[in-house]
Amino acid sequence: MVHSMTAFSRQDLEADWGSLQLELRSVNQRYLEPHFRLPEALRDLEPGFRDALRKRLARGKIECTLRFDASDKSDSLSVNHERLAALSSALAEVRATLPEVHMPDALAMLGHPGVLEGGGLDLDAVKQAANQMFKQALNDLVEGRAREGEQLKALIEERLAAIHELVAEVRERMPQILERQRTQLEEKLANLNVELDPHRLEAEVVLMAQKADVAEELDRLDTHVTEVGRQLKQKGPIGRRLDFLMQELNREANTLSSKSVVADTTRCAVELKVLIEQMREQIQNIE
Repeated sequence: MVHSMTAFSRQDLEADWGSLQLELRSVNQRYLEPHFRLPEALRDLEPGFRDALRKRLARGKIECTLRFDASDKSDSLSVNHERLAALSSALAEVRATLPEVHMPDALAMLGHPGVLEGGGLDLDAVKQAANQMFKQALNDLVEGRAREGEQLKALIEERLAAIHELVAEVRERMPQILERQRTQLEEKLANLNVELDPHRLEAEVVLMAQKADVAEELDRLDTHVTEVGRQLKQKGPIGRRLDFLMQELNREANTLSSKSVVADTTRCAVELKVLIEQMREQIQNIE
């Protein structure tokens, strides 16, 4: 299956301890290049995120942004009434036994261990939720890359079909092109009132045919088109192989253009280059 390197995924979560927002952005890149923006409290999640990316993706620049906002509840304070009652009872006994002893004020009593409790923040719960969000976001990202990859595949296959038709057109017209060259040569000689030995004329025609012969180039174009189609059906990353095949297709199109002796083959060579360049641009986004 063809996978694009361009996709976006976002996950949001609201909980008692606060809110999380996670975004994954993917664009084309020669290698896998992840970048992370995480809150300091959740920085230790990065190694796990990085390993997960390596297992699912082969190429692309990946930007992972995680935002965390703690709720007011996690910063709140509450009084442990049972603990306060026990402390008050103990102080009453002390006062009854030692009335001259100075009793603590309210602030000092709140400072006694266990009387004042913080709402606290369960970081383990936050990290567990963040890991689950990342897993879902990565699944969505991979699915998005696959969907766009299928669209790229369809565009490339359209151009492969067009290239195949152009190659067939040139192949079909080659006998006519060679015959037209022979006729033009004979007309030039007739206009010049030059008599040429038939064997010499035939030798000149053969030489012209050899110079204009593009059968090998047409065969290689067909071979490369077939290989591109085969690669589009392979599993795993294929972008680099496709890019190499575009170079080979372009090489044959240039040779075809250089050997062109009539406007028809020149036009076909130009159209080939346009189609190959369009495919090359699409392939830059394929994993």
